[in-house]
Formats: sequence, structure tokens, C-alpha cells
Amino acid sequence: MKSFVFAVVLCYSALIINAQTKKIDSINNLISKAPTDTARINLLVKKIKLVRNQNIDSSIQLGKKILGEAQKIGYYKGEIDLRNNLVTSYCFKGDYKSAQENLKFLETFIKPSKDSDDYAGLYSNYGMMYGMQSKYDTSIQFYEKTIGIYERGHNKNSLASSYSNIAIGFQQLSNFAQALFYQQKALKLAENNNDESTQAYTLVNMGITYTLIRDSVRAEQAYRKSILLAEKNNLKDVELYGYTNLSTLYIDKDQWKEGYEFAMKAALLASKNGDQGTQASSLSKGAICLANTGKFSEAMALAKKAILIADSSAQPLNIYQGYSSMGNILKLQKKYAEGIPFYEKGFTALNKTDAYDVDIGNSYKELSECYEQNGNYNKALTAYKKYAEIEDSVRSKDNIQKATELNMNYEFEKKQGIADVLQAKKNAEARWRQLLLLGSLLLTLILGIGAWLAFRNKQKANRILELQKSEIQSTLTQLKITQAQLIQSEKMASLGELTAGIAHEIQNPLNFVKNFSEVSTELVDDMEEELKSGKKETAIIIAGSLKANLEKITHHSLRAATIVKGMLQHSRTSTDLKESTNINALADEYLRLSYHGLRAKDKSLSAGQAGFNASIKTDFDEYLSSDRGKVNIITQDIGRVFLNLFTNAFYSIAEKKRMQAQGYEPTVTVSTKKINDKVEIRIKDNGNGIPQNVLDKIFQPFFTTKPTGQGTGLGLSLSYDIIKAHGGDIKVETRESVGSEFIIQLPVN
Repeated sequence: MKSFVFAVVLCYSALIINAQTKKIDSINNLISKAPTDTARINLLVKKIKLVRNQNIDSSIQLGKKILGEAQKIGYYKGEIDLRNNLVTSYCFKGDYKSAQENLKFLETFIKPSKDSDDYAGLYSNYGMMYGMQSKYDTSIQFYEKTIGIYERGHNKNSLASSYSNIAIGFQQLSNFAQALFYQQKALKLAENNNDESTQAYTLVNMGITYTLIRDSVRAEQAYRKSILLAEKNNLKDVELYGYTNLSTLYIDKDQWKEGYEFAMKAALLASKNGDQGTQASSLSKGAICLANTGKFSEAMALAKKAILIADSSAQPLNIYQGYSSMGNILKLQKKYAEGIPFYEKGFTALNKTDAYDVDIGNSYKELSECYEQNGNYNKALTAYKKYAEIEDSVRSKDNIQKATELNMNYEFEKKQGIADVLQAKKNAEARWRQLLLLGSLLLTLILGIGAWLAFRNKQKANRILELQKSEIQSTLTQLKITQAQLIQSEKMASLGELTAGIAHEIQNPLNFVKNFSEVSTELVDDMEEELKSGKKETAIIIAGSLKANLEKITHHSLRAATIVKGMLQHSRTSTDLKESTNINALADEYLRLSYHGLRAKDKSLSAGQAGFNASIKTDFDEYLSSDRGKVNIITQDIGRVFLNLFTNAFYSIAEKKRMQAQGYEPTVTVSTKKINDKVEIRIKDNGNGIPQNVLDKIFQPFFTTKPTGQGTGLGLSLSYDIIKAHGGDIKVETRESVGSEFIIQLPVN
């Protein structure tokens, strides 16, 4: 078994072409300033399309919310756009039932009018939905309706995407000539419109067609150009399709290492984007690569994961790919009988589809071999006939030749057009040379004067530039000094928090030492009096009490020494050496120090008042306290992260308590949990929360929401850098007036 290609549908609506080139924060800024509700919804539609490229689940959630707002104000166009977007997102999630419900609603909701673009969008989404279910004949019929509407209306922007989409159907039916015909039309329109998004989508699919007609050179060129355009325009879906199809290309050349690397890169991107279909397909390819390098146990584990995800995607072609890859892995191990059920399940998934390509043919050939090795010669012959039928049709000389000739003609016309443009340019240049020759004498004099003036201006400009350079250098030096001072200020602030906590911790044993020392002094006086009075037995009893007191003084002195020693270990300069650490004990220790540090600075306590108190809750995973559960970290650095986050949490609840005295119980909750190969630490408070408009900036250096003089804005930035340096991740979930929860994930090893 080789591998399989994966086409990408270009979603309906021309708006996505422009919206994808903008940043989400720019859209958010415009949304906050929208003059009307309808203008705001239109901007949110653009944001939904951007979000879909990053995470499909988030796109669906946001789309449903805004749909309710559009219905509330009776915004007709907004509801159409939002439902079309929901259809697209549901299809990519494999939730075809929800997609069809929205399409059926739109059939009755869209108002008949001269402007039929709304119907074109409806037909386009039907085409996409059936195409993703591998029902390509039906998909092509709907796209033909869409193209007819756009061609009559001369809607070139939307035509490009429709041409690209209908080509997928022909491609999957192995009609390569017709697929290339529409792809070339789409690419030409997109290039004329400077539409890089549609170019990226179309190039991925052209690369697939080139792969299927065995033109691997053009295929790789198309994939790599598509990936570059996708990265430039932040098209995560196109980028992952480019990588998964590059994997196919290398697998077809038996380059298993490269095929595996591209497959896993695509699987990771698909997982982040919520695209279960492509994730399953890419994992199947990775499994095939592992099997062909002899790593059968790893390959089977990966194939099982691919099958599980593919079943969830509800996309027949992906389900087939998952099961057939498992069958192929078993066949490579000569476990023919075990492989047969997986091939059969794969073909069962295709029963109600129009899928008909080389990969399916190869799978029939492999199944035929399994039947033969298992002694079932009748079934072996039937499967081999099916393989031969597909191979003769798909790989027929006429089919490949038509596609190749069409591509050659297209490239020749492009080159001829470029040559005509160059010749016209040369002719124009010749005419201009003649005119320039006539005026050369006059221009020589003008240029001489101009050169002299330019020389003087250049000298003046150089002097100005030197002065500006000196000023900039001075400013840069001052900025570096200021930055170093701010970083030192943050470190000193952290040291202050730590010192306050240490002082509070050590105060308790020192109080015991002081109290027992005073009592012991009194006992010595009593013993002297008893000895003078000749009461030896009473003196002996007093001596026993005195000895017990001295033992207690020694015990509490050792407690104080232990605290000091531990704190010195935590406060020493980081050696950048990781050590096995009990993360529960570390978190608990810094939690107490942070709390005591805040109370030590509480002015109301020093004035004899009740002062600030908070409820502290912990939920530590017991496994992480065992020797096996220890985490390999730079203890001092992670301690600084805990100190910053705990201090911020206590600060937030203290501020809320100050403003809301009645009925509010300030609480900080800390929990740890081992999740697979990671440790998750959650630090939650019920304080004021973080405003949404600054949420994206909290990890930036020097950004703080605290009043001037109360924070440097470096605590979270340094914490972020420390966690990333450990190969971990830190994020925050927050609601204003409700509280915040910081979530840290660290690798176990």
C-alpha cells in the first residue's frame, strides 16, 4: 500500500479572502467601535472565519452565539452568512446532520430575488457537504449550479473558489483532465485578482492532481508554494493539507523518514485546528511509514488512534484510510487473516460514496493477496478484478495523456503570454531610447547641475544622519539601562515577598525560644533559693523542668535553622541544572510564603486590627508526592513562578475584599494533577479577574494592571519565559469580577 491524497475545500464567501489577511486583534478593535448592530455582526462574521482557521470548535461556539443576536434584531443578511459559516464548520467536524439542518433552513429562509448570490452560497455549501462525504457526483451537480450563477453575474472573486472546489470532485473521480481544467481556471482568476488565499487552496489541489498523474516534480513545487502562501496569510488548514500531501508524495517514493515527518507535522496542526478528518488521515500515513521501517508495534498503536479519530470524524474516506492502513500493517507482518477484516471494514465505509481512485485500487490488490494467502481464492480473484478495473480506468493511457496535454498547453500559453509581454516591453523601450537620444545633450547639462546640487545635499544629509545615529545610540543605551533596572526591580520585589514570608515563618519558633528562655531564667532563680534553703529534692525537680525547657529551646532553634537553610536554598542563584523535585511540596511551601508575605506587609495588622485573611484550599495529586512522581525541573526558577502567581492571586483577592467587604470570602485554590506525560498545576482565585481588553498582553514585558509604583510588569513575563524554557505551557482563564485561573503544564521528564 502506498498512501492517499487529501483535498481541501475552499470555503464559500468572498469575504474570507480579505479577512484572512487581517489579525484577530484588529478585527476586535473594529468590533468595539462598530457604529451599528449590523456593522458589528458583519465584523464578527469576518472574525468567525479567521477563528475557524485556528480552531473549528471555537468558530462554531462563536457562530451560534452571534446567530442568536442576528435573529434578535432581524438581520436577514447576517443570519444567512452566519448559517453558511456554521455549515462549513460542522462539515469540517464531520457533523453532517447539523450542517444539513442549517442548509434545509436556508432553503426556505432565502428570499427569491434578482440577486441570486445567496442561492449560489447555498448550492456551494451543499456541494462541499456532499464532497466531504465522498458523494462526488452529487457534489459536482451543486457546484455546477453555483458556477452558473456566478458566471451569469460575472462574479470573478467567487468563481475562482467555485472552480477550485468543483475540480476536487472530478479529481476524486479520477477525471484528471477535467480537474486540471477547472484548477487552471481558478488559479488564473486568483492570480489576476492578487488573491493569495485562493491561490494557496488551488495549488494544494493541483499538487494532488499532479501526484495522481505521476508528475512528482510539479506536485512538490505546487505543495511547497501553497505552504508558503498559507504561512504568509495564516491559513492553518491549507498549511496542514500541504504537509499531509507532501507526506503522500514521499511515501510514494518509499522515502519513509520524510513521509513520517511531514505526516506527523500535519497531524499536530490538524489536532490544534480541530480537523479530525485530516488528523486521522495523517496519522494513518505516519503508521504506514513506521511499518515500512519495521516499527510494527508503534505503527499499530498509531493506526488504532487514526481509526478512533476517523470514526469520530464521520468522513467515509478517512474511515476507509484508517482501516486500510491497519490492514496494510498486518499484511506487512504476514498476518493475512487478521488484516482481512480491516480491509473489509474500510471498503464498507465507502459503500455509499463515489470514491474511485488509485489508492482504493491498491487496497483491493492488497486484500486480494490476503485472501490468496488465506486460501480463499474466489474472493482473491474478485478483489483482484476490482483492482484491475480501477487501475485500467484511473491509470489508463488516455486519461493520463489528456491531463498531461492539457497541462502542457496551459503552461505553453502562460509562457507565450509572458513572451508577448516581454517583446512589447522591448519595443516600447526602443522607442523611448530614440526619444532619449534626441534630448541627451540638454539632459547632460541638467544632470551636471543636478549632480552638484545632489553632492551638496548628500553632505548635508550625511551630517544629519550622523547626528540622528548618535541620538538613537544614546537612546538605545538608556533603554538598555532602564530595562536592566526594571528587571532588577522585579527581582527585588520577588525577594521582598520571599523575605516577608520567611520572617513570618521563622517568627513562630523564635517566639518559642524567647518564651522558654524567660521561663528557664525564672526556674534558675527558684532553684538557687531552694538550694540555699537546703531543699535539695525541690531543686532537683526544678532542674528537671529546666532541662525540659532547654530541650524545647534546642528543638525550636533547629526549626528556625531548618527554615533559614531551606529558604537560602530556594533564594540562591539558579544553576540552570534540573533536579528531581516534589512539585506538591514546592507549591505548598511557596503558597504559605506568599500568604505570610502579604500579611507581613498588611498595615492593618501592625495597627492591631484584624487584618487580611484568606481561605487557602489545596488539592494535590498524591502520586506527585511519591518518589516516582517527582518532576525534573530547575527548582529555584519554578519557585519564582509560583511566588509570582501566588502573590498576584493574593493581591487580587485582597483588592476585591477592600472594595467588597460584605459577604465575600477571599479564596485561593491550588491543585496539581498528572495528565499523561505532563503535570498540570492550577492556581485559582476569586478576585477581580482580568479585563478582556488586556488579556492578550499580560505576558508581555513591562505590562501591568497594578497602580503605578506597585508592579514592574515583569513578573508574568519572566514566569512565561521560565515555563517555556522548561518545555511547558502557561495560560489563563478569567472572568471579570469572578476571578482568574492560571494553568501551568510541565513535561514529566
